This record gives sequence, C-alpha cells and structure tokens, in this order.
Amino acid sequence: MQRRKLGKSGPEVSALGLGCMGMSIAYGEPPDRKEMIALIGKAVDRGVTFFDTAEIYGPNTNEELVGEALAPFRGRVAIATKFGIRIDAGGQQVQDSRPERIRQSLEGSLRRLKVDAIDLYYQHRVDPNVPIEDVAGAVRDLIREGKVRYFGLSEPGVKTIRRAHAVQPVAAVDDRSIRRRAEHARETGDPLALDQEVAGERRGTVLAVLWSFLGIRRRADYARDLERLNPIHVVIAGIVGAALFVVVLVLLVHWIVSSGVAT
Repeated sequence: MQRRKLGKSGPEVSALGLGCMGMSIAYGEPPDRKEMIALIGKAVDRGVTFFDTAEIYGPNTNEELVGEALAPFRGRVAIATKFGIRIDAGGQQVQDSRPERIRQSLEGSLRRLKVDAIDLYYQHRVDPNVPIEDVAGAVRDLIREGKVRYFGLSEPGVKTIRRAHAVQPVAAVDDRSIRRRAEHARETGDPLALDQEVAGERRGTVLAVLWSFLGIRRRADYARDLERLNPIHVVIAGIVGAALFVVVLVLLVHWIVSSGVAT
C-alpha cells in the first residue's frame, strides 16, 4: 500500500482510504452493523490507515460505527471527520460553522469516535455566513488545545483555501475539481495530473483527498456509454422489441383458442 503525508509535516496515511458514509446512510437500507465493523477491520489488515466519516452521516451514527470498529486499532489509523452541517428543527440540513458550534460538534465527535483528538477535522462545506478566518481560527484553537491534529476543507474555492491557510495551515482539501483531475489522470494514464499544485498551494503542503474515487471511472463510463448510443440504433431496438411483444401476444392468443380455454 502506497502512503501519503498528511499536510506538510504530518503523519503518513495509506494512499487508499475508506469512506464510511455508505455504511450508515445514502445507499438504501444500511448494511448490517456487525458486517461493516468486520469490513473496517479487514481494511486495516490490508493496510488501509485512513478512514473518513462525518457528524452529519446518520446523523452521528456513522461516527459511532467507525469509533467502535477502529477502537482496537488506536495508534495505527487516522480518522477524518467533518463539522459544519447540522439538522434544524424542521429536519433540514443547514450549514453552521459558527465557532461555538464547531466546538460543540467536536466534543460530540470525540465522544462518538472514542478518541482524545481528531486526526483530520474538515469543514464539510464552506459556510457563507461565517468568515473562513473565523472557522480557521476556531480550529486553530482546538489544535492548540490538543483536541484536533490537522485542519481540512471540503469543496472550497481557491481564495477560501488561501484565506484559511493564512490563519491555520490547511492539511487536506477535498474538492470536485480534484476529482475531475483524478478522472483525467486515470483516462490518460498521466500520473502527474494527480500531483499538481492544489489550489495554488505549494506541492507537498496540502493533501488532495478524492472522495468516491473508485466510483469516478464507473460513473464516467456510464455517461460515455450513453453519449455513444446511436439514436437510430435506439429506434431499431424499440421497433424490434415491440415486434417481439406482438408475436408473443399472437402466439399466446392462438394457444388459448386452440386449447379450448377461451369461452
């Protein structure tokens, strides 16, 4: 398993991480909890040391699952979780990255994950109502208190990264443009496409984290297959299908009449 450094001077983590959201939400009925705990354990055995969850996944239940599953592997793995999205009184997801809310979210995540410090703490989405400098400052304070080790941003703009980085170094960025670049790298076989500067920051300073990376190619293949469909072929297939249906219907009626079933 290849490894990547978390931030400029952080620990190394496995190049392939395990995103755990789908173990609790998003893809139909949640899988069996015991099976998911066993799966996470198998991932560790195979060299995966980087695991991703979030407060909003569940909410809360995914962090509880990850915390239980990784409890036997403390010191061997890094856990990333996220703040900044909560459920309001109406049951809707809303962005909330106020400093007091960040601290409240952190305390809950520490408890559910059964750890003393979060290895990588992401802002899940940029909150337009809270200056990013305030967000970075709040996480900086938590880092100084020893409750967070590294700060990350999910889907930020370039200017946002730079503004946050000026307050507290950003160790990791998760962004759709990075995913597009990753897809390009897989299509062209150009590994340099994954090793470019991230959002203007110096190479080696910010770790590019690609969520759902293994699903990118599959979705892209489906899209390309649809684009390649010839409209004439689609029409012909429809006509043939309709004709077959008529033939089957006629044969069925003939069988019913000849067997004396009809009255």
